[in-house]
Amino acid sequence: MKGLYLVEPVVALYAFSAYLTYPLVLQYVYRRLWQQLTNSTYPVSDNTSTCAGDGRNHTYFQEVQERASLFSLYSQVLSAVPSLLVTLLLVAYSDRAGRKVAIVLPLAGTLLYTLSLLAVSYLNLNVYLLVGATLLSALFGGLGTFLGGCFAYVADLSGGRRMTLRIAALDMMIGLLSGAASLSTGYFVRAAGFDGPFLTSAACQVLVLLYAVFILEETVTPRDAGAADPDGRSAVRQMFSAIYRMFAGVGPKRRRLLVLLIFVFASFSFAHMGGFSLLVLYELNEPLCWTEILIGYGTALSATVFLFSFAGVAAFTYCGAPRLLVVLMGILSLAVGMTVVAFSKTTLLIFLARVPMFLSVMPFSVLRSMMSKIIRKSEQGALFALLSFAEVLTANVSAAVFNTVYAATVARYPAFVFLLAAGLCVIPTALLGVVCAMGAEVAAEDEAAADD
Repeated sequence: MKGLYLVEPVVALYAFSAYLTYPLVLQYVYRRLWQQLTNSTYPVSDNTSTCAGDGRNHTYFQEVQERASLFSLYSQVLSAVPSLLVTLLLVAYSDRAGRKVAIVLPLAGTLLYTLSLLAVSYLNLNVYLLVGATLLSALFGGLGTFLGGCFAYVADLSGGRRMTLRIAALDMMIGLLSGAASLSTGYFVRAAGFDGPFLTSAACQVLVLLYAVFILEETVTPRDAGAADPDGRSAVRQMFSAIYRMFAGVGPKRRRLLVLLIFVFASFSFAHMGGFSLLVLYELNEPLCWTEILIGYGTALSATVFLFSFAGVAAFTYCGAPRLLVVLMGILSLAVGMTVVAFSKTTLLIFLARVPMFLSVMPFSVLRSMMSKIIRKSEQGALFALLSFAEVLTANVSAAVFNTVYAATVARYPAFVFLLAAGLCVIPTALLGVVCAMGAEVAAEDEAAADD
């Protein structure tokens, strides 16, 4: 059967399955930690006052907040190193062995993690086994490897403005499907407990794995794949060689531009990932005290950021707006939104705080496209391996930093982490100013040539 050159269904179904569990993992851990601490079931109510009880309950909730934050920290730190190494190896290696190796393996790892999550929930096993499951999943590459492989796949098939829009479309698809999944999680838990969404997520991941293995067509020729050496030491050497060739193959000005854009990407990712990673935990705490239904609505609304960011990229690209201006608008969108979150003390305000962040995903798509146009087609895997490495590194480091800060400040001012995220946006803004001073006409020339 002839395969399809459509990676979008893989991304869409993966996003749906992942976000059936993502908002629930922390809630599940939160409730299990509450049970361990109090020897009672977690107080569930249709109103938003479950965590605003007497002084004793207040103390319990503060301690559970700290423990849940540290649990998230342990998971991130222990999975960081293997995930980083595998991401670099697999996505760079995909230049020779094929893009599917960087897509299929992370899908298999995610399926193993979801099955572990289902087993812990169904059999009521020790909740800290999930830390080990996270580590196991990281050995397969994780989300960074998966997205790096998918973006490299798209870069193989398109160029110019079409590539910018297709990369942005992948981001939008993640947002739409994750939003749809998140919207249903609260009702799903009420109707079927945590086992229901975990089982549904695993079934979806089996389907997407079968599609990726048997239907998705490869974009790298068999000759390239056959040239790859099978031993691990050669693979590591080839990875570093590919990244070196990527930088050596461009002129000095393009090289400086590429390095600066990578730092803009990484510093913005640090602030973005750190701020968003603590929204659910913040919403579970007082004075908000959200239920699983409200958390589902909130996560779904956050996911619409991807849709509005795609619309923004499409509109600004059609109008011919400077790409650096588009990136700047996205950075400012995040900074303003995080500042509003920090001062939101009611359910209505925390919902409205998402509105200023509607364009905050635009920089990722535009920066990926700009960097992809600077280098040769044969080095796309090396570039997206480096970007995925930077994204995974910043996600893990920011999670460690922000969770540590949150655990230290939750008793006095839990919203401080959002002000920190907003303040850190100064770094990518300053670096963007340097890029603007240098002139980004090199990338613009590349785009014009690609369009021709």
